[in-house]
Parts: sequence; C-alpha cells; structure tokens
Amino acid sequence: MLGGPAGERPPWADRFRSIVFEGPIGVGKSSLARKFAERFGYDLLLEAPEDNPFLDRFYRDSARYALSTQLFFLFQRMDQLRNLSQRDFFAEHLVCDFMLAKDPLFARLTLTEDELVLYQKIYESLKPQAPIPDLVVLLQAPPNHLMERIRERAIPMEQGISADYLADLSDAYTQFFHQYDESPVLIVNTMALNPIGDEVDFEILVQQISNFRGRRAYFNRQS
Repeated sequence: MLGGPAGERPPWADRFRSIVFEGPIGVGKSSLARKFAERFGYDLLLEAPEDNPFLDRFYRDSARYALSTQLFFLFQRMDQLRNLSQRDFFAEHLVCDFMLAKDPLFARLTLTEDELVLYQKIYESLKPQAPIPDLVVLLQAPPNHLMERIRERAIPMEQGISADYLADLSDAYTQFFHQYDESPVLIVNTMALNPIGDEVDFEILVQQISNFRGRRAYFNRQS
C-alpha cells in the first residue's frame, strides 16, 4: 500500500497538503474524498447539498430557483472555507470535494443574464478569501454513466436531474478545467476505474498521485 496503514500519511503528502476531488454530479468525488481522508489521515471538508433548501426545487424547476440555489451554495462554501482559514489552511492536510473557483461554472449554466451579473459581483467580492489547493483531481465519466450512478445511489432530490442538464454540466466542467491553471490538475477517466469500490483501483489512483509532477496530467486506464 502506497500510503502505509490506514491513517498514516504517505511520503508525497507534504507536496499535496490540500487536495480537491472534483467532477460533475454522480462521478463519486465525495465518496472518494471520504475514503482518501480515512486512508491517509487527511482532514475532510465536504459539500453539504442536503442543507440547501432550494436544491430539490431547483431540480424540478431550474429557471425559478437557479439564483437562490446558486447563492446559497456560494455562501455555504465561503463559510466552510472561512472557518477553515481561521485554523490555518496551509498548516493542515486537507481533502475536499469542491473548490470555490469552479462555482461560477454552475452560475453560467443556469442563471439568466441579469442574474449572472448580480451573482458575479457577489462572487468577485468573496473570491480572494478562498485558498488555492495544491492538487486538483478531476474525475470524469460520460453523462450516461453519471446518470446511471445517480439512479443507483437513489438520492430522492437527485432523481429530478435531467439527462440534458447532466450533459451540459459535463461539458462545462471540461471547458472550465481546460482553461484552469491556478493549481496542478490530474484528470482521471473513471470509466474503467473504480477507486471507491475496488482496492486495486484505489491503489492505482494513489500511484498516479504519487507520481504526479508538473501542472497537468491525464490518466485513462485501459479496460
């Protein structure tokens, strides 16, 4: 095992003290962040979509509830990161399942032009408070597989997600991270990789993180 016994930090941990697992809904970023934290003794910071009172209504009527949903998430994420910064973000080993820099991705996808202007003003006033991660692991899967995973995990409010929205969201992630350069990015195709449910696959992913150098790399395991 590259990281040693559960809870023991691996040799590469000081290069990547803060790691973010990112990707569209259904790709498994939260489960993987949780497993990673437990295995390597990182602190864990997760999104809490269940606390957003507008999200269920957004999935059923996106036009009406897009702005309220987006602003709730923005302030929620900022509160989480603000509390974290008070504990000294850079002195800890931390793994997250979200990054503030990608928050506008959802806004551009769902808000009207006027709403987007308002959102952007609020976002820009808060953005400087957000720390930059040492590594972003972007998890990818085709929209049809994301939809299958969403149905399998059967979270009630997610069952209202449309295939079109999921396809648009996946495209938006691809475009965003094509231009993103604030942190090193490891892009992982999860079609033939199951690091959450398969220990061999988890170790393969950890090996990719251990070997990662530079600013960008892509891993596509051959099935």
